[in-house]
Amino acid sequence: MTATICPTPALRALRDAVRARVPGAEAEFWLRAERTGTPLVEPDPEGDPARRLVTFVLRDEPDRPATDVLLLVHTVTDRDRHAGDLTRHLMHRVEGTGVWALSHRLRADHRASYQFLPGHGTREELLRTDRASWRAALDRAVPDPLSRTPPLPARGGRHSSSVLSLPAALPQPYVTDDGDGAARGTASVREVDGRRVTVHLPPGHGPSTAPHAVAVLLDGEMWGPVLDMGGVLDRMRADAALPPTVALLVDTMDRRMEDLSCNDAFVDWLADTLLPWARAEFGTTSRPERTLVAGQSAGGLTAAFAAFRRPDRFGLAVSQSGSFWWPENDPERGEEWLTRQYATGHRRPVRLWLEVGLQEWMLLAENRRLRNVLRARGYDVSYREFNGGHDYACWRGGLADGLSALLGDAGAGTARDADGGTARGRGAGENTGR
Repeated sequence: MTATICPTPALRALRDAVRARVPGAEAEFWLRAERTGTPLVEPDPEGDPARRLVTFVLRDEPDRPATDVLLLVHTVTDRDRHAGDLTRHLMHRVEGTGVWALSHRLRADHRASYQFLPGHGTREELLRTDRASWRAALDRAVPDPLSRTPPLPARGGRHSSSVLSLPAALPQPYVTDDGDGAARGTASVREVDGRRVTVHLPPGHGPSTAPHAVAVLLDGEMWGPVLDMGGVLDRMRADAALPPTVALLVDTMDRRMEDLSCNDAFVDWLADTLLPWARAEFGTTSRPERTLVAGQSAGGLTAAFAAFRRPDRFGLAVSQSGSFWWPENDPERGEEWLTRQYATGHRRPVRLWLEVGLQEWMLLAENRRLRNVLRARGYDVSYREFNGGHDYACWRGGLADGLSALLGDAGAGTARDADGGTARGRGAGENTGR
């Protein structure tokens, strides 16, 4: 992907009109942007039908103009931040206007969350890439006020992100409420053995209902109060993409790195404490083939580990952008430890659903190696790669697809085991982005 300064037809027209002193040229530009929404998406300047020219624009505040503006496109910007140089992500001001702009040539199936970071100090300060400066930048970054796409909520007091979804990015039909009036289930926050768990019960759940499937979702503090996974589950249920399923959203409670690193004790707690509690309280099934665990990043590693360690309880696992490089600098275990366990251990009676983003340069090769091992060992594994990054904008659609593929009713469609496969449900398909 290539960042460019001012090649787009829309910006050239604005620049030329301003130079020609056309009255109201900038005001007309912003009226068009408000009508169509931003970023501006135009045909690829090199004529490639598989790409688009995407121009991000931000209107300067007249009372407090920025000295510079940094464009933060998830994973696209992060990669250069890791390399220590954010210069190419500086937006430019169109001459004689309050329009800040920067363009990227992107594949037409790209999805990513993004924000703007206006600077009011020195450029050197804005371009700092150390961890503390980057965290402070994320605390200040703001969404695109002209985006037409529902925002990606954040936690910890940060602003939401906007979401770029290019035309060929397959739809995420269950992510937002389309107003179809799907029956809502009920949610409650419980404490289990000192740990906070949000329980989502499907519509119509009651004492007389048959044992329900159960889905354990790691990083529950994101999927519950922030991303409303309960609403996603309800819309899936209304569309017959998911059977009645009790979801257990498990908070990390500041123990994420301890628990989500192939931790035997944590996985055993899920299997031997959480699941029996859910069965006693909500009538969930005890059948491993109807019990799913799902996670992202370190959670994706843990979901695959739970299926390996406790196949007697977890017969299904959804891993999104799994951190299969783990552990690092551990001579006793060695890198990609879990992949080697799957390669050498006896085959477990489990089904796995894996996905990873093409922009995840730190995870892509490791996920492909695990896929190859699983296939070679005869595991039932669905695998796909989406054009996006380490991003909840990708994961929220992908999680719905993984749940549907593994828990969905027989005969209603399945996810294809392929690099860039498909999934079932309304407008179902591969999902990409932040």
